[in-house]
Amino acid sequence: MTITPNKIPPQAQERKPGLETEMTPKPEYDRDSYQGSGKLRGKVALITGGDSGIGRSVAVLYAKEEADVAIVYLDEHEDAKETKRLVEKQGRKCLLIAGDISNDQFCQEAVQTTVSELGRLDILVNNAAEQYLEGTIENIDAARLESIFSTNIFSMFYLTKAAIQHMKKGSSIINTTSINAYKGNAPLLSYSTTKGAILAFTRSISQSLLEKGIRVNAVAPGPIWTPFIPSTFPPDAVSDFGKQVPMKRPGQPVEVATCYVFLASDDSSYFAGQVLHPNGGVVVGA
Repeated sequence: MTITPNKIPPQAQERKPGLETEMTPKPEYDRDSYQGSGKLRGKVALITGGDSGIGRSVAVLYAKEEADVAIVYLDEHEDAKETKRLVEKQGRKCLLIAGDISNDQFCQEAVQTTVSELGRLDILVNNAAEQYLEGTIENIDAARLESIFSTNIFSMFYLTKAAIQHMKKGSSIINTTSINAYKGNAPLLSYSTTKGAILAFTRSISQSLLEKGIRVNAVAPGPIWTPFIPSTFPPDAVSDFGKQVPMKRPGQPVEVATCYVFLASDDSSYFAGQVLHPNGGVVVGA
């Protein structure tokens, strides 16, 4: 696979969450040159937002590394079925779990279902999120704040609390934060604020979970071509997406997913409370 330059036509999706099936061009979730080497052999991963975008690519690369996966998604059933097909193509199991991660009870059930069906839980990828283009703080009401914080950060508390009951020494939790946690983004105020909270959550809980032998780290993507983009921004902004970074193009999910492989494997055994920055060359503070 060759990463293509930014040639994205204007487009929009009214539906939230967005659908990968309606994107042009389709995001690149795999590369032919990526050959698994058993880095995650015998492990089980639970990935939220695993139906599309970064989550789909993580699921596929994990399968290439010989892990079974459970993917949690809201209601994007066709996208989720395609991810399942891609994982099973690699000879691994893929469990689909549909539901709302802003609900504590559902999060507990998702973890229990994963353990019951796949036998264990070694890797938790807290990746799902929602995002809104708001403009100014005057456009954000209490209902919006409650919704986005419940999905983007409260869910990480719920899922992590449930998951660690089943995890053993050597397990890994990986949270998706964002470049916006470091640089800020005025039109995406509520989203950026939750991503800052995820950064603090990662750094804080990583310290206590080391006592259990569980490593917690994060990934802070820059502009990545996922369903988030056409479902958030107006068509003209979509066609210019990613041109602002030094590489002058958006990233592809597969260019981010390799970070999650590294952080889930023993290759990152000396990493805890850290953040990787696949962002097209933007230099950000630690």
